[in-house]
Amino acid sequence: MTPDALRLEQALQLSAPLARLRQRVEESNERFEAIRAALPVAMAAHVKPGPVDEQGWSLLCANASVAAKLRQLQPRLEQLVRERGWGVCAIRVKVESP
Repeated sequence: MTPDALRLEQALQLSAPLARLRQRVEESNERFEAIRAALPVAMAAHVKPGPVDEQGWSLLCANASVAAKLRQLQPRLEQLVRERGWGVCAIRVKVESP
């Protein structure tokens, strides 16, 4: 390790933009945990939490079939997120590129 190098944890604490990024990743993971039980078991393995921003939150899907089913569940998932205190939250469903 070089003398001037920072550990990742230190860099996250010292940099406001990195700290905000870390906070958003944690929030996305928390939201995903809030909705995981509402996802069919077979489908949950093909969905990942995506970015959180001012307009909403993204869920990333492995393929179009999973995305279509997720869009059917979208109203229920948005309700679960609101019930956990994240306020009005639009969930965007996106298919990941291979």
